[in-house]
Amino acid sequence: MATAATDRYDRTVSIGRIFSRAFGTLASNPVATLGIAFLFGALPSFLLIYLMASVGVQAVEYLGTAATIGVAIFSAVTAILLSMITQGALVRATVAFSEGRKASLGESAMAGLSVALPLFLLGILSALGVGLGLVLLLVPGVILYVMWSVAAPALVEERLGPIEAFGRSRYLTSGARWKIFGLILVILVVYLMFSAVVEVLSAMTYGGNADLSSNFMTGVPLGYLATTVISGTISSAVWGVVLTSLYVELREWKDGPRTEALADIFG
Repeated sequence: MATAATDRYDRTVSIGRIFSRAFGTLASNPVATLGIAFLFGALPSFLLIYLMASVGVQAVEYLGTAATIGVAIFSAVTAILLSMITQGALVRATVAFSEGRKASLGESAMAGLSVALPLFLLGILSALGVGLGLVLLLVPGVILYVMWSVAAPALVEERLGPIEAFGRSRYLTSGARWKIFGLILVILVVYLMFSAVVEVLSAMTYGGNADLSSNFMTGVPLGYLATTVISGTISSAVWGVVLTSLYVELREWKDGPRTEALADIFG
């Protein structure tokens, strides 16, 4: 039965299917995907940047280097937590689309919040490992990032612990890491181009980047603030659904489609 299922299925990783699944998710369920990216990603990240910029200046002036380092660590840890919760919530919306249904904003949000602690630990461990690899020789960091690229979706969807999720991601990505590297490179290039376009349009419209730490809500045009949050929402949503779409593609490549797996079990 399993052999027949394997023969019926195209056992290759398709970048086209990954993008089709990702943008299909965004198009069919914009409320959940963009809502999650806004509520858990773009908006709190923007507020965090403003807060840390303001507190950071005061810390340097009055509290010295130790406080500055503390502010930087707090900012980095909070950013990781927000990023992982966003990713976790987007997993449910993307997987639901691949199963032919639509997950609500509430369902998707709870999927990420219910595993916030394991996701946070996964994010910290991943950041430490990849960061150390990048600092030492660059290439090991890139390899680790590719190897662990679907650890978060695996943790959320398969209810794994952080260490198990790393192992699952290592298994799923083996044999397709050059394709995954290419996919990530494409996303990075598109993101940089998108960011450049947003910056140019903002500069033309509002006269360049504003100093958020000193002019927040007074000297900064409201349109500039809105543009920053909207672009952050889009970037966060696209990145999250593409990584989850990659996870679904790799899972079907290694384990077979879910419908065929169930047929094997109950057949």
